[in-house]
Amino acid sequence: MNPGKLTFIFLFFCSTLASAQNSIGLPHITNYSTLDYKGGTQNWDIQQDKSGILYFANNEGLLTFNGCYWKIYPLPNKTIVRSVRLTPDGRIYVGGQDEMGYFFPDERGVLKFTSLKNLIPASARQFSDVWNIVAKGSDVFFRTMDKLFRLKDEKIEVLRAASEWEYAGLVDGEFFAQDLRQGLMVYKNGRLDLLCDDARLKGEVISGILPYRGDTLLITTLKNGLFLLAGSQLTRKESSADALFRDARIFRAIQIDKEHYALGTTSSAVMIMDRRGEIVQHFSSADGLQKDNIRSLFLDRDRNLWVGLDNGIGYIAYSSAIKTIYSDRSKQVTSYSTIIYNQELYIGTSNGVFVSPVNLKNKDLSYSPGRFREVENTSGQVWNLAEVNKCLLLGHEDGAFVINGTKAKQIYKYPGTWLFQPVSAVYPSHDIIAGTYNGLYRLGFDKAGFVNKGPLGAVTEPLRFLTYDTENNTAWASHPYRGIFRFVLSADKSRVIKSALYTQKDGLPFSLYNYVFFVRNRIVVSTARGIYEYNPSDNRFIRSPFFNDILKNTTIEYLKEDTEGNVWFVSNKKIGVIDFLKKSSKKPFSVIYFPELTARIVAGFVSIYPYNKNNIFIGANQGVFHINYEKYAKKLDKPRVMIGQVRLTGETDSIIFGGYFVENGSIKTTQSKDVLPSLPHRFNSLHFEYASSLFEHRDNTEYSFQLLGFDRNWSEWNAKSEKDYTNLPPGTYTFRVKARNNLGSESAVVNYTFKIRPAWYQTYWTYSVYMLLLVAMVYLIITRQRRKHENEQKHLKYQHQLELERNEKKIVSLQNEKLEAEVVYKNKELATTTMHLVQRGKLLSKIRAELMPLIKEDQGEYSANVKRVLRLLDDSDKADSDWHHFSIHFDHVHSNYLSILKEKFPQLSSNDLKLCAYLKMNLTTKEMAQLMNITIRAVEVSRYRLRKKINVPTDVSLFDFLMLVTGQSYADRKNHDDN
Repeated sequence: MNPGKLTFIFLFFCSTLASAQNSIGLPHITNYSTLDYKGGTQNWDIQQDKSGILYFANNEGLLTFNGCYWKIYPLPNKTIVRSVRLTPDGRIYVGGQDEMGYFFPDERGVLKFTSLKNLIPASARQFSDVWNIVAKGSDVFFRTMDKLFRLKDEKIEVLRAASEWEYAGLVDGEFFAQDLRQGLMVYKNGRLDLLCDDARLKGEVISGILPYRGDTLLITTLKNGLFLLAGSQLTRKESSADALFRDARIFRAIQIDKEHYALGTTSSAVMIMDRRGEIVQHFSSADGLQKDNIRSLFLDRDRNLWVGLDNGIGYIAYSSAIKTIYSDRSKQVTSYSTIIYNQELYIGTSNGVFVSPVNLKNKDLSYSPGRFREVENTSGQVWNLAEVNKCLLLGHEDGAFVINGTKAKQIYKYPGTWLFQPVSAVYPSHDIIAGTYNGLYRLGFDKAGFVNKGPLGAVTEPLRFLTYDTENNTAWASHPYRGIFRFVLSADKSRVIKSALYTQKDGLPFSLYNYVFFVRNRIVVSTARGIYEYNPSDNRFIRSPFFNDILKNTTIEYLKEDTEGNVWFVSNKKIGVIDFLKKSSKKPFSVIYFPELTARIVAGFVSIYPYNKNNIFIGANQGVFHINYEKYAKKLDKPRVMIGQVRLTGETDSIIFGGYFVENGSIKTTQSKDVLPSLPHRFNSLHFEYASSLFEHRDNTEYSFQLLGFDRNWSEWNAKSEKDYTNLPPGTYTFRVKARNNLGSESAVVNYTFKIRPAWYQTYWTYSVYMLLLVAMVYLIITRQRRKHENEQKHLKYQHQLELERNEKKIVSLQNEKLEAEVVYKNKELATTTMHLVQRGKLLSKIRAELMPLIKEDQGEYSANVKRVLRLLDDSDKADSDWHHFSIHFDHVHSNYLSILKEKFPQLSSNDLKLCAYLKMNLTTKEMAQLMNITIRAVEVSRYRLRKKINVPTDVSLFDFLMLVTGQSYADRKNHDDN
């Protein structure tokens, strides 16, 4: 056989031996790929700050993770970040290719990079990758292959290597550096002194220096295994994995606790080594890591491991109280039952029974080293493992078996056995009932072992849930689709003498999905509406008085009591426990759920095996979950919560808070109240991101938030880690967030306060303008209304005036009409009087004419009497024609008609005025002649003369002219024309 094959076989044997040393319980491993964190593939260094944020030296820059959100901060030259180190002043030092500096949050809390290259002497500013950064007090060292930079008081000193600087690290406050040619050096009194020049370290790369015991240090090398350094003396540290170390190469090494170290290798992933040099646990791609090539290791503040991989990041919940036990190498089989028997752990799976030794001296059995073996003659579906009469019974799809070590012996071949139930409270029980696919079967027990005594009869239904009431010699069984069966056995337990089926009509909420169990010294039935108990007085089921106040109407599918009296249950694929030893604020118990296990158990075939408070085994879809419940319940650390980012919705470069509170150049845990962000009104829609850095409880953490000034109450608890607010009105707001875990422990509240300024149209001066405008508007409205009112009043007054004028005109018109009527009447009277005078004149003329002959005929006394009569007649004529009285009366009727004519034409005689008056009275020429006692011809001559005197043109009517010069109305003229 050639040497190459021998070497391969030897290395395979060593690796197999190392893997055989693994503890049976593996912590949960979470992998983060480049798709998750949106960064480069390789991660060279890891650090964590006080708030729990993780920092990774990534190929594409500084990568951060706060438990929910990843962020990447590239260097200015976009090179690989090889190293990262945090210092107490809050600076995050990073080293890359030809670049070194630090990140520190600006006034918005956003990390900004500050380069330190300008502090390096000009002759040394060209350098390769910065592989290590070490902080010792106020000194910060940056290691490249040929230079070691020392930063002190903002000045950089260059320490050059004789050949190459291969390592730099800090152990118990001492700074160590390795020069590949000179050996290991220690920094003291401002200089590097040679500590160890052992030839075995020359040319060999140191990958880690760790505390070991007292002043002795443990040194890990890249290719040559382990050494111990006591003072300046170097000795070889022998280990059974030396051959594996030479092949796998130890690239990183960290101390986990006083007894254990974590080694990161280039091909065998992560190994946990004790101080003896033995590998006690191995985490590789076979165990869930996505890569075996390790670039960095880090133990976080919760003592869990972070692994920087050649491609991706791994999280190993090393200190978690929950681990997974895989019984098969493929890690694919489903587990249905677990039991510890004779210091060995048996796991019944979907393909047989597997067994591994456990060290019962370990408080937590998951740390027991071991390797599972398959129990012979158990291939196939396993349903149950039970210790009965100090023997291990197996319920199998092929019947019932008894297991002795790694072999199983079949008791009977009847189809499928679900479980076993002793019918005696006294050990040993000589009769055991088995629930099978075909009803109940009976097993006998004596010195020879277990004997099949056949079926009990009564029913042939599959009975997967079974318990026994020893006081009443009664077996209770359930079928998920039939109901609850009650079997009364004979005194010798050989047969069923009475049976009954209980369904919905017998008090159960439904006939389906009812399961019978024995917990807290009582037989109970778990249903889709809580837990019920049998009431013998009514022969019915009622709500359990004990459990009703605890689980109420919760759907319960499985119940199991542990050794402490706590009750484990399954509800809708969730695992929970009623802890009667852990009191809550309002109840003498606590109900605790395990979100880590939700939907990962075997639905419908749950198996919970509470060995003790440190070892709870739960069947899973893959493997078995192990819970150190005592450790889990003591995880009383309050969750940590932080506000990771606040940004404006829908805006580019919109981060207003980057996750760090800064005051006077220092990072604080709370926001300064002196300077609060003040946002313009248009930036009134914000997005908040928050997270908890309890990475182990990431699946258990819930958040509640409130925006003071907007929300009245805290929100409901939920797993969502972000919140949006849109269209916030102007004002001062405080966003508050808190977290809690599934144990009910709440974090402190974290606050972020900000202001939203009002829009320009909402400011005080604008409101003042609004007020002035409002006052002006009111004034204008009042003025307008007043003017309108005045105009209306004027209009009304004008209308009133018009109405008055109309009324006055109407009155005047009526008066004129009256006057006209009076004038007409007067005229009629004048005309009547005039006609009377005319008639009288005619009569007198006739009398005179009759008397005249008498005078001529008689000249006597008679004649004298006649003459006297004639004179009386003449006097009468004179008396009747008194012009003066006539003119006065006429002027009174006709608005001083004659007076006006006399004033305008003083040359007119009384006869002319008479003529004018008669013309005004519309008398005819004949009537005028009679009144004037002249002939018609004489009247016409008088008219002609009158025209001449007053210069009336021949083409103008004499009447119109008189009306015109006297200002008489058109009606008078019209009346004249009509006449």
